[in-house]
Amino acid sequence: MGKLYIVGTPIGNLEDITLRALRILKEVDLIACEDTRRTNILLAHYNIHKPLVSFHQHSRLKKIDYLLGQLKSGQDMALVTDAGMPGIADPGGVLIAEAIKNKIKIVTIPGPDAITAILSLSGLPIQNYLYLGYFPKKKGRQTLLRNLKKFPFPIVFFESPQRIKRTLSDIQNYLGDNQIIIGRELTKKFEEVLRGKISEVLPKIRPQGEFVIVISQSK
Repeated sequence: MGKLYIVGTPIGNLEDITLRALRILKEVDLIACEDTRRTNILLAHYNIHKPLVSFHQHSRLKKIDYLLGQLKSGQDMALVTDAGMPGIADPGGVLIAEAIKNKIKIVTIPGPDAITAILSLSGLPIQNYLYLGYFPKKKGRQTLLRNLKKFPFPIVFFESPQRIKRTLSDIQNYLGDNQIIIGRELTKKFEEVLRGKISEVLPKIRPQGEFVIVISQSK
């Protein structure tokens, strides 16, 4: 029986990868990844040559049996996502759950992620926080917004460039003009961090790139 390695990869800057992660990527028999093009950029940068199997939102159910079969045959496999830790807001959680059911040994290789990156920049007390993943597009959106007032600690979530301004406007309407911290393209060449009240930050937002947001619940 092979091992499944959950490998954290950079969220932007290719230098943000651990020595252990590089060793595992070199040693495994194959790598399951969300987007082979994105993963190939990382592997080429470190001169790593391994077979890649795409495992994304639309293919995951078709690939589960194949990947489990490889593990059961004794192949060691690394699971990576486009950025950060697999299983967090990406399709990897399905494979991990199936590996657990099949009693396959799983080893985590921790790495960078946008959640802890933005929280470390926030300057807020982070003894507790609420992580929402991606903010709902429609279903459950209003219910979630109403319920957020119940949580007295910071709230962190991802949002797309197409919806970032709408979501922040909705949060302002439900929670008030709270303090927020926005990370755009964290660790990348055009990294940008915005801080201030929602009303102050909204006009400064450029709806491009990847966003992670922290909402302070302190008044």
